[in-house]
Amino acid sequence: SAAAPLPEEDCMKLNPSFLGIALSSLLAIDLWASKRLGVCAGEDSAWGSARPLMKVIEVSGHGVPWLLGTFCGLCQSDSSAAREVLLNLLFALLLDLVLVAVVKGLVKRRRPTHNKMDMFITISVDKYSFPSGHATRAALVCRFVLRHLVLAVPLRVLVVLWVLIVSISRVMLGRHNMTDVLFGLLLGYALYSVVEYCWLSPLSTPALFALW
Repeated sequence: SAAAPLPEEDCMKLNPSFLGIALSSLLAIDLWASKRLGVCAGEDSAWGSARPLMKVIEVSGHGVPWLLGTFCGLCQSDSSAAREVLLNLLFALLLDLVLVAVVKGLVKRRRPTHNKMDMFITISVDKYSFPSGHATRAALVCRFVLRHLVLAVPLRVLVVLWVLIVSISRVMLGRHNMTDVLFGLLLGYALYSVVEYCWLSPLSTPALFALW
């Protein structure tokens, strides 16, 4: 008797598409390279002695210091122009936290297996890896600072270097895979455009500025 036809999903598994093979290969390369670059993932790693420095860099890109610093600056500022910039930076940081949390909750990609869960102030979605909130925040803050603060060229270079160092440290500490960081940088870069489009000003939101 003739053999029964295979279910459609089994046929797909036996004949994977070119796109599926390419994505699986890229994922494998991403996991392999990320593990190789996680040289500060533990004290016994290749660069384990540099782990304390990497953790300081980690804190520099964390959301809590940025939120507290921006809020304190907003409360103490006596310039209307400065308050407008700081209020929009606070809005950008809050929007970044919400968006990253939503994407992490939807994707639910686990952190690398070589990661040690000893991060500075975490919440429930921080058990997930995609995207890197530090990378997203660094790219967002970088574009914001370069656009709205008058800085000398050396300081502008330092801001860009800070973004690169924070991003690289995420992989070196074993917190994220490379694709988590790359997508985070792209997301943060694009998120700034949303902040500019929704810019809060005394004309658009007078009631909000009346609080300050």
